[in-house]
Amino acid sequence: MSAFREKIRLRAGMRFAAGEKTAVIAKDLRVSVRSVERWRRAWREGGMEALRSAGPANSPTVTDAQFAVLEAELGKGPSAHGFDDERWTLARVQTVIRRRLRLSLSVATVWRLLKRHGWSWQAPARRALERDEHAVELWKKEVWPRVKGSRRPMGPGSSSRTRAGFSMTPPRARTWGRRGHTPVIRVRGRSRRRTSVAALCCYKPGVESRLIHRPRNHLMLKGARKSFSWQDYRDLLVRAHIQLGGPIVMVWDNLNTHLASGLKRYEAEHDWLTTIRLPPYAPDLNPVEALWSLVCRAMANTAFDTPDDLDRVLRRELRRIQLRPHLVDGCLTATGLTLAPPTPP
Repeated sequence: MSAFREKIRLRAGMRFAAGEKTAVIAKDLRVSVRSVERWRRAWREGGMEALRSAGPANSPTVTDAQFAVLEAELGKGPSAHGFDDERWTLARVQTVIRRRLRLSLSVATVWRLLKRHGWSWQAPARRALERDEHAVELWKKEVWPRVKGSRRPMGPGSSSRTRAGFSMTPPRARTWGRRGHTPVIRVRGRSRRRTSVAALCCYKPGVESRLIHRPRNHLMLKGARKSFSWQDYRDLLVRAHIQLGGPIVMVWDNLNTHLASGLKRYEAEHDWLTTIRLPPYAPDLNPVEALWSLVCRAMANTAFDTPDDLDRVLRRELRRIQLRPHLVDGCLTATGLTLAPPTPP
């Protein structure tokens, strides 16, 4: 478009030199008389070069120091800048840049700026309001070293556990589609069966990490149990003890079933089992949460025909992770926790 307009202006300039009248030029070129008058003034001052396009306007440059200021402002959260929710959109970032840096950037330029500095469009993680950050940090400093630096002759198993429920309705994931046409995945609305899985991520320095899991199907009947009982978790511990062949330091979350008196008695009666509790509302310290993220990502947007089809896909994905110890290691890395070799006695 700019090249076309430049061509029109240059044609007008040649007619200025020929002495033609403004009204005639405007009529022949199909432009307004005011535009021709503006071009004529520019032609008188600078000749034909004054009619050439100056090119697109340059966007203001954001220096590294200015972007550091912007990052600090974005780190305060949208609510600190007067927005109703905790979503950073390009338009909102554009507003903060205009208010704080006194720069006027287009939305496209804001997108390129954020992309260049390592920002991306993400779904935020949820964190409970009841979470005590001080207690979490204290647990990392005082309790976790007892796990990674234990002098106890451990078998290959510093483990963490959680459970997940899977139904015929698969997890949703983002996918490409035509604008204005939301992609639709047909799923079964109801099922009389639900699948629960308990899993252990097992770690020991110098030994290949392992995954031990136990699936169980529940019939969705009135009065029937729809989750694992403490006896199921006890059986999983026994299975892990046999497979790992040594004592286990167990890192539990605070699921109510883990606090059952029967399970506590079992823990107290067996000296091969040491249990440590995660701080409340701290799922980000549990490696198995990252494991379920891997499983759900692989099962996302999958239309299951039958409950058996769901079980088959679920077992396949868990087996795939079992055969790739680096994925199990990555689950621990995602927590920010590390394991050190046991100190010699």
